[in-house]
Amino acid sequence: MARTSALAKLSIAEINSEIRRRQRGVGKLMKKRSKLLASLAEIDAAIVAAGGSVRGGGGLTKAGGTRKRPKNEMSLVESLHAVLKGKTMSVTDVSEAVQKAGYQTTSPSFRTIVNQALLANRSKFKKVSRGQYTSV
Repeated sequence: MARTSALAKLSIAEINSEIRRRQRGVGKLMKKRSKLLASLAEIDAAIVAAGGSVRGGGGLTKAGGTRKRPKNEMSLVESLHAVLKGKTMSVTDVSEAVQKAGYQTTSPSFRTIVNQALLANRSKFKKVSRGQYTSV
């Protein structure tokens, strides 16, 4: 069943009125944004004065630096290929085996990333059965 748009029920005059109403709100939002940016600048200055760093704006480590992405000798696909060579494993098992073999990751959803890598590289991996893969 098709769902009708709420806009389809409005007249042109009502749509124009809504556009004008929203445009009037932009000024208020811009003033609020300016105040927030000024507050943020004060906080940044306090962080710098305390010896911290505000560059990057990302997550900070306990030591105060930005988090670093782990550097691996092989790509994930190469690591998966090496672990799966001559074996058939589930996605969970292969993701654990890759990490045990030395692949470093900080991803909380590493299993999902492994699953995507297996599915995206059909020329290197073969799906044996549901959730079971081997290298080609």
